[in-house]
Amino acid sequence: MNLAIVILAAGEGSRMQSKKQKILHEVGGKPMVQHLFDTAVSLTHIPPVLVVGNGGSGVQALFGSRAQYAVQSEQLGTGHATQMAKSLLVGTADQVIVTYADMPLLQTTTLQKLADMQAETQTAVTLLSVLGPPDSTFGRVVRDDNGRVVEILEVAQAQRRPTAAELLAIPEHNAGVYCFAADWLWDNIDKLPLRQARNGPEYYLTDMVELAVQQNRGVTTFTTDDTDECLGAGTRAEMVAVEKAFRRRATNRWLAQGVTIVDPDSTYIDPDVTIGQDTILWPNTYLQGQTAVGQECIIGPNAIVRNSAEGNGCHIEQAVVEGAVLAAGTAVAPFTVIKNP
Repeated sequence: MNLAIVILAAGEGSRMQSKKQKILHEVGGKPMVQHLFDTAVSLTHIPPVLVVGNGGSGVQALFGSRAQYAVQSEQLGTGHATQMAKSLLVGTADQVIVTYADMPLLQTTTLQKLADMQAETQTAVTLLSVLGPPDSTFGRVVRDDNGRVVEILEVAQAQRRPTAAELLAIPEHNAGVYCFAADWLWDNIDKLPLRQARNGPEYYLTDMVELAVQQNRGVTTFTTDDTDECLGAGTRAEMVAVEKAFRRRATNRWLAQGVTIVDPDSTYIDPDVTIGQDTILWPNTYLQGQTAVGQECIIGPNAIVRNSAEGNGCHIEQAVVEGAVLAAGTAVAPFTVIKNP
C-alpha cells in the first residue's frame, strides 16, 4: 500500500518566547521537525507534506524540494490544517499518517505498526494511544461496553460532563497520531464541525474518530509502550524533558551494544553518532553531529567530539575534536583543540 505522511507544522509556538518557530529549535542534535521528516522519508517514497503557516519560510528553507508544502493561512485547528494537504495528496496514496511536528521522539517502527494495523483492519482510522495518569492533558480514548472506540474526548470536554472524574480516570490517552484510509479521509475531512476553542473557532481532527464511528467504518488503536515517544515540546521546559528522553534512548542503545558509559547523566550522544564495541565514555563527554567512534576508544572525561571520525583505540581526554579524521591509536593530548574547516 502507498503511504503518505502529513506533518502539521503551522504552530507559531508563542509559548517558547522566541523569534524562531518552535519546531526549528534543536533537540536531540537536530531541529525538532527534522526528526519527524527523517522518520517520514524512511517510511515512504512520497515526499512528506508539511503544513506550514504564513511564517513557514524557515521550514521550507530547511527541506527545500525534498518536501511538499501546504499553507494554513488561518489558524483554525488540526482538522483545518489537515484539509490544506488534501489537494496535494488526493489519489496519490492508500493511507495517510497525520502527526505533529513537535513530537520528535516518534519512531519509524511505531509509525509502521500504525500503518500495518490500519491496512490489516481496513478501518477508517487507526490512532496511536498511550497509557497515562489522570492529570494528563491528552484526550481520553472512550470505549463502549464491547471495547470499541466511540470518541476522543478532550480534557476540557470531559470536565463539562457529569461523569468528569470517571472520564479523566480513563488510562488510555490519545497521542495525536493517526493513520487514515486515504479515500475515506479526503471524502470526510470537509465534514468536520466547527467548535469553539479557547483561542477561537477550530476544526478538531479528533472529530474524524466520531465520524468514523457514525459511519460504522470502525476505529482501531495501537498502544505504544514507550511513553517518551508521545512527548511534545511546546515550551522550553518541555524541550528539557524531550532532550533528556533523547539522551535516555541513546545511552540505552549503546549500553546494549557493548559501549561503557560511566555516567549517562553527564554524557551526550546525538542520534546520528556511531560507536564501536568496548569503547569507554567518561563523564562530560559530548559526541555530536555525524561522528563515528571506533572500537576500544577512550573518550573523556571532558571531551567534545563533533562531526569527526575516530579509528579504533583512540584516546581523547579533556580535548575538542571537530571535523577531523583520527587514525587508529591516536592519543589527543589534554587541553588540545583539533578543528578542521
